Amino acid sequence: MAAAYDVARVREDFPILQRRLAGDLPLVYLDSANTSQKPRQVVDAIDAHYLAHNANVSRAMHQLGAEATEGFELGRTKVAEFIKAPRREEVVFTKNASEALNLVARVLGDAGRVREGDEIVISQMEHHSNIVPWQQLSQRTGATLRWFGITPEGRLDLENDPITERTKVVSITWVSNMLGTINPVQQVIARAREVGALVVIDASQAVPQIPVDVAELGADFVAFTSHKMVGPTGIGVLWGRYDLLAELPPFLGGGEMIATVTMEGSTYAEPPARFEAGTPPIAQSVGLGAAVDYLTELGMQNVAAHEQAITAYALERMLEIDGLRVVGPQEAVDRGGAISFTLEGIHPHDVAQLLDSRGIAVRAGHHCAKPAHLLFGVQSTTRASFYLYTTEAEIDALVDGIRHTQKYFGA
Repeated sequence: MAAAYDVARVREDFPILQRRLAGDLPLVYLDSANTSQKPRQVVDAIDAHYLAHNANVSRAMHQLGAEATEGFELGRTKVAEFIKAPRREEVVFTKNASEALNLVARVLGDAGRVREGDEIVISQMEHHSNIVPWQQLSQRTGATLRWFGITPEGRLDLENDPITERTKVVSITWVSNMLGTINPVQQVIARAREVGALVVIDASQAVPQIPVDVAELGADFVAFTSHKMVGPTGIGVLWGRYDLLAELPPFLGGGEMIATVTMEGSTYAEPPARFEAGTPPIAQSVGLGAAVDYLTELGMQNVAAHEQAITAYALERMLEIDGLRVVGPQEAVDRGGAISFTLEGIHPHDVAQLLDSRGIAVRAGHHCAKPAHLLFGVQSTTRASFYLYTTEAEIDALVDGIRHTQKYFGA
């Protein structure tokens, strides 16, 4: 872990982490893959916008309107710089990553980029948001949906390659929200390029915890969301190559996505406005810009190093527990900070409830990844997920809570 990274100092920026829960128990927040907590810097930026600069953007010809527009577009500029986008106009704001992925699937179909007889490739470890839109596109167009499997270790099965000459789109997660696996996306991108396929990357779990350079990555589209990277809810990001965005049709119709409207027809604005119909997430962009500033100041290399170190510690401690099965890679190599597990003889929902009674917040269920659960022979798991503010003491509390749960159920 980088010496400059002080997790105790970082935690001071997150007031919620000082909360006491029922029974005067300290909060142990281990659900960051679901949503991260927000530092006061982000909350203060949103507060300042609403209290001093609130107005609609790109419409009002007054000082508040100009200030709001400046703040909104500054958020776009900061995001573009954070992911090293070649152009700020390549950053499209959506309401979340799910909408970003749906946008791509819809407009590729509308543009005729996917047709009957074509193939779309995903993987079995995808979040439902990167499965359902492609199923729907296949149903609309007559294309065939294929997928990469998962190895018993929880890695992408590259040996059984589903990409063929008919593949038009490959859409894959960078970091699995259930298994924690960090996929070799550049290898997949290179393979897709061999057949001329477009590549979509779901980076919802990647952008918050590892340095991202979309220009170097080589994908065509990258989707992620603010609320998992210490930013506000209600805003997501679709990055796309500008030449592609400029040739694709709009996703939604309405205000500000047009060039001209007559009763006979409409023409459309250039990207990103073409894909941002209606009043956009203005305060959320301001908050996301503050989140980017926060992560940049910490240094994403430092965040990634902390994530790897705390995950390695958690795996070591959790694998000491008899009857505990980690579903996913058991080594902190090419692995993100989410660990899904089962306890022999105890339902994951009961595990989460018992942990919550001790102030430990985890998630239980299928984590919007039912196909991956089915592959591993379980309906659901308990998931503990870590972030830049997680401490070893919280991992110790988790382990103690799991052992307490086993004793409670006589397991």
